[in-house]
Amino acid sequence: MADAGAPDPPEPDLREPELREPELPEPDLPEPDLREPDLPRTAKVRPKALRTGWTTGTCASAAAKAAATLLSQGPPAPSWVDIGLPSGRRVTFAVAEAGMVGGAARAVVVKDAGDDPDVTHGARLTATVEWRPGAGVELAGGEGVGVVTKPGLGLAVGGPAINPVPRTMITQAVTEAVGDGLGDRGVRVVISVPDGERMARKTTNRRLGVLGGISILGTTGIVRPFSTASWRASVVQAVRVSAAQGQRTIVLCTGGRTEAGAMSLLPELPEVCFTEVGDFTGAALRTAVDESVTRVVFVGMVGKLTKLASGVLMTHYTRSAVDTTLLGRLTLKCGGGPELAADVGAANTARHAYELWAGAGLLRPAGDGLCERVREVLVRFTGGRLDAEVAMVDFTGRTVVAATVPEWVR
Repeated sequence: MADAGAPDPPEPDLREPELREPELPEPDLPEPDLREPDLPRTAKVRPKALRTGWTTGTCASAAAKAAATLLSQGPPAPSWVDIGLPSGRRVTFAVAEAGMVGGAARAVVVKDAGDDPDVTHGARLTATVEWRPGAGVELAGGEGVGVVTKPGLGLAVGGPAINPVPRTMITQAVTEAVGDGLGDRGVRVVISVPDGERMARKTTNRRLGVLGGISILGTTGIVRPFSTASWRASVVQAVRVSAAQGQRTIVLCTGGRTEAGAMSLLPELPEVCFTEVGDFTGAALRTAVDESVTRVVFVGMVGKLTKLASGVLMTHYTRSAVDTTLLGRLTLKCGGGPELAADVGAANTARHAYELWAGAGLLRPAGDGLCERVREVLVRFTGGRLDAEVAMVDFTGRTVVAATVPEWVR
């Protein structure tokens, strides 16, 4: 029984439901807000913590201390040594091998990169230390350590590719071992990495002008597994090296396939101009402005281009998503019908949208519109201080299918 005073229930609505047209993307394309999300801590997420490792600079410092200890104190060679990191933290390393070679002491520390996919994991960082006339610590590169042949790395051309922080760490470690033994004499330290030249083939060293081996690297002494920070730093370094060669055009590519396509597109440019920018377009552009670069060419596939067209300058998948509604609006703008625009706007992925454009014969006009949108974002991000051109390649990376420069399309 209903409560006294309760209102009567409403009469049911027996009308036929109104038929509505599918929602279409808005054709207007306002300027996007420019965003560069914070850098994620790691590029991959795993259910358990990842193990950190040690840089080549840290391992070289440990090897140098072991060899200097043997040289100064005589046998037996130390089995373990401890060294200081730039943070002040002390860490201990096992000495894999040590002994006297004539009048010099030699020691080896094997690099453990933790869970980072580092090409130098397992490398045998080797230090040979001997007394020399004069004072102080003299540092040199031996087998498997690259030689700097181009400016822009902050290292002397013709010298070993041992970066400033590792140089300081090695000097400190050796000085700790020798102590008062230096007196009026100094020590010469030669860092070598057997098989380092082969390892370097899997790095960008040759392009940066580091020949004959790997670089002795590190700023904190610690390798953070899957760290995107190291990629960002390599992008900044690559742009600086290009600028130091007097180049005023840089070519930013999202990966290896797009880089190969870009090189075939622009064969007149030297290799040093090309950078695999990955997710760090914003960092590359800021560095280019700082280094007085005047022109940027961006070559990518539809997914990254869509993120950039939306105003996102750090495109890591954990920090941004592809906005296919933008692609739906571009479809309308280039003459596509409402049904196609709705399908593109609701596409599962940018690749799906690309395939819809291709199937409708609109890949070129829609792609050109996307490239132009990216060009506008790049110019606006740099405050108009860089000219920009953009090309979209297919999924092989070899064929340009749309661009802001018509003659680039093959």
